Amino acid sequence: MTDLVAIQITSTPSIEHNLESIERQLVQLHDKQQLVVLPECFAFFGAHDKKQIDIAETFDDGPIQSAVSTLAKRYNKWIVAGTLPIKPLKNHVVSAEAEKFYAASLVYNNEGVVVSRYDKIHLFDVIVNDNIAYYKESATTLPGENIITFDSPWGTVGQIVCYDLRFPELIQKMPQLDILVVPSAFTRRTGEAHWHALLQARSIENQCYVVASAQTGVHNNGRETYGNSCLYSPWGELLANLPAGEGWIAAKYDNALLANIRKEMPIQQHKHNRKQF
Repeated sequence: MTDLVAIQITSTPSIEHNLESIERQLVQLHDKQQLVVLPECFAFFGAHDKKQIDIAETFDDGPIQSAVSTLAKRYNKWIVAGTLPIKPLKNHVVSAEAEKFYAASLVYNNEGVVVSRYDKIHLFDVIVNDNIAYYKESATTLPGENIITFDSPWGTVGQIVCYDLRFPELIQKMPQLDILVVPSAFTRRTGEAHWHALLQARSIENQCYVVASAQTGVHNNGRETYGNSCLYSPWGELLANLPAGEGWIAAKYDNALLANIRKEMPIQQHKHNRKQF
């Protein structure tokens, strides 16, 4: 039986369409508790970034959040809801930030209750040699400030989003992880070059499972995402991979394997015992 699931879709500017795509995947899964990860921008993607301001919701109040809560409860899943735009609290907003949002990754347990929220810290302001060329996420998005983990039936889970994957120090500040979840929308160009290498490195150096869910294909605005949703073991083995197209992949969470790897190669113990240079 599988425990860890990554869902891959080609999100559009239609929230209804995207939620229907996700539910089509959930229907196919086992009727048991599983940790399911959705891609970054799962509910709305492929339009100008400023359009996300129009659909931004107040935390714990909005149709997208309500829909994901319902899906988690209906299908008995823990759902890491990729990212969706969440408005900043009014008393924290200054004039320059009034038209921005947080790219929030919310986690719902199998009763449909929010148990964790992570706001993406590292924003994708880069030049990429593709048809979009220049990405400036900070134009519409506020950076998060807090490192977030949560407890689950499968152990301690760390949350990052997409571009955060390139900053290993963020994960190293977390407690010992059993699972790292990585909702993403990697561009095809950067994905072909770095996606698997980065994910495998994070799994090896942290001795944890990595569940990476990605956007795939060509979107309404011409942006092309890499797909390749995948799961890595704590030993760095590629357990499952979906190169392209919508669908889902899954793998078993093996606590005994996790414990044995850490026993035979006690990286965390050695790291904490070393002298500071």
